[in-house]
Amino acid sequence: MAGKHYPINKGINKSIVFKGLKAQYIGYMGLGLLIDLLFYAVLYMLKVNTYVTLLLTLALGAVIAVAVYHLNAQYGEHGLIKAMAKRKTPKIIRSFSRRIFK
Repeated sequence: MAGKHYPINKGINKSIVFKGLKAQYIGYMGLGLLIDLLFYAVLYMLKVNTYVTLLLTLALGAVIAVAVYHLNAQYGEHGLIKAMAKRKTPKIIRSFSRRIFK
């Protein structure tokens, strides 16, 4: 009996691609689905109605999947990291003293 086989396409010096997700987005998807599982467990322990719990969990999972695939399509392999780094760079550097240049 053989289980399902999910191919992970990886060439030399290329990033991992799985079901259309590239590089770090695979990890983001895994983390998002883990959070979704914990959300389900919390709702289950709070004795929320089973159908409401399933509906909310499926909705959250769909939102996570759509968001991760959107980020993957918009920014690509390294673009999200570059965009986050660009946001942290200052727009203007002011110096009121020449002491730092001496």
